[in-house]
Amino acid sequence: MACRCVVIQEVEEGEELKSKGRVSSRRCRTEMMFPMYAMGSFKPNSIARTILDTAGDPIWDSVRADARFEADKEQILSSFLYASVLSHDCLERSLGFVLANRLQNATLLATQLMDIFDDVMMNDRGIQSSIRLDAQAFKDRDPACASYSWALLYLKGYHSLQSYRIAHALWNQGRKILALALQSRISEVFAVDIHPAARIGEGILLDHGTGLVIGETAVVGNWVSLMQGVTLGGTGKEVGDRHPKIGQGALIGASATVLGNIVIGEGAMIAAGSLVLKDVPAHSMAVGNPAKIVGYIEDEEPSLTMKHDAGKDYFEHVAASSSDGLNNGIHCSGRKS
Repeated sequence: MACRCVVIQEVEEGEELKSKGRVSSRRCRTEMMFPMYAMGSFKPNSIARTILDTAGDPIWDSVRADARFEADKEQILSSFLYASVLSHDCLERSLGFVLANRLQNATLLATQLMDIFDDVMMNDRGIQSSIRLDAQAFKDRDPACASYSWALLYLKGYHSLQSYRIAHALWNQGRKILALALQSRISEVFAVDIHPAARIGEGILLDHGTGLVIGETAVVGNWVSLMQGVTLGGTGKEVGDRHPKIGQGALIGASATVLGNIVIGEGAMIAAGSLVLKDVPAHSMAVGNPAKIVGYIEDEEPSLTMKHDAGKDYFEHVAASSSDGLNNGIHCSGRKS
């Protein structure tokens, strides 16, 4: 049974609300994708925080049930599953144990990391919400993630994202050196480099995660999906606000590079391997090096559908046109040979 939620939203000053019809449509769509939790109204550049009350925690209940089943089924993992899940009383402490054991080294001991992670997660309602909405995102959007427990125990995209959230909280507390040390260790272990000052929303999927880079002043909205090898970087040695702003519901394809203080609009899709140096309008598709707008996305939030071939009909049309042009002695530029 889905638990009740309290929704708190932070909206930037001067921001206007969308039309009621648009908000209602988006809410219904997202609630279908995230059945465990009711979402708040969608607003541009806002961070919707869905906070669980004490009525129950269905994701944690599911993780524990899976751990019991797998411990009985795979005896060799029973000790691991007990230590990682069954010996804990909540998702936060279980996650803290998993992350501490992944990130520990000679100078960052697992016991020290567990204390740090426990202090941050048990006292930050925003993180408590985010770790669950992220788990839901992994289960809903990644066909290789069959359960919440798989995300918690085995997927480094999820591990690196939650480790970043802790580092971000430490950064905001003024513990910047510790946050940077944690970032360095996250990069070393998971091959994911997210600056602790970057701002990342909820319901995020880092699919695979390997090679992902997110710069210091980058902003990633809610429900975004980022594939492996994505770079949200700067263009040189400029200082200040210098990294991309990714709108909610955007889908960024594998090895796409987005550089500079530019805006990728809500529900936009960046094709794999593209180099993006200019703003991309909402609900549009950018392709190429340098990227160009080639069409518009029918789905409001391609990050939820994960349809990387949304422009298939367009490309088939372009390929056919190019073929006809070449057959008629016409180059793609439109000039006669």
